[in-house]
Amino acid sequence: MSKTKTICFCNNKGGSGKSTSCANIGYALASFGHKVLLIDGDMQLNLSLSFFEEDKVLEMAQSDRNLYYAIREQKDLKDFIVPTPYENLDIIPSSTLMSSMEYELFAKWQREFILKKALKSIKEAETYDYILIDAPPTLGGWVMNILCASDWMIIPVEASPWGLFGLANMFEFLNTTSEIAPDLQIMGIAITKVDERKNYFKQTLETLQELEDMKVFKAHIHVDSSIEWSQDNSKPVLVYKKASRSAKEYMELAKEVETLCQ
Repeated sequence: MSKTKTICFCNNKGGSGKSTSCANIGYALASFGHKVLLIDGDMQLNLSLSFFEEDKVLEMAQSDRNLYYAIREQKDLKDFIVPTPYENLDIIPSSTLMSSMEYELFAKWQREFILKKALKSIKEAETYDYILIDAPPTLGGWVMNILCASDWMIIPVEASPWGLFGLANMFEFLNTTSEIAPDLQIMGIAITKVDERKNYFKQTLETLQELEDMKVFKAHIHVDSSIEWSQDNSKPVLVYKKASRSAKEYMELAKEVETLCQ
């Protein structure tokens, strides 16, 4: 088995903090000395925008050097890796054309495993300790691809009245996926956008802790304006303001991830 751990961040509800969590956990793992590859699997480009200015992201999105082109042409992903400005941290950027990925996959042979095959040489080379994939907020063939290519799954859940909306549909989707990706494990649920002045956090936490055989990470990510400012500056919050509350929380969350992967 490859030493490379592949972890996807999935939730079919938008605004749950998937991209932010993927970016900051990825940066934290890299800061621990691990070699990390990020894959932006969402047409919204948010993971790519966490590391590059908008002009650069759009340039990559409109070129033939992005994930959409690689999957459409069934290319080896090792040729689409872009270094980020940070040590030990690379990325495969996305494209706005990812919105048509379901159509692109429809007629392909063994379409659920195209991403897994595209990652095969990277995993076999064991260049990276971790591959982190940011999935779009949907349920379909492309997310199925991401799940089939992953060893672990992290589910970011927003502590809000709508945070749990659709979670049952996702678990049902995961049950279907288990038939073709039996080795995929749910690492845990990461609670994001916490505001302890409101009852939503307590209600969300209690509901999630009642789920059978489901780990909830100890580190919770609180609402923090530093996250929004870091996004506006195309940097992980751990870079933009490492002394902020959210940066410290993401560092603790990354330590939990590192421990669970050992």
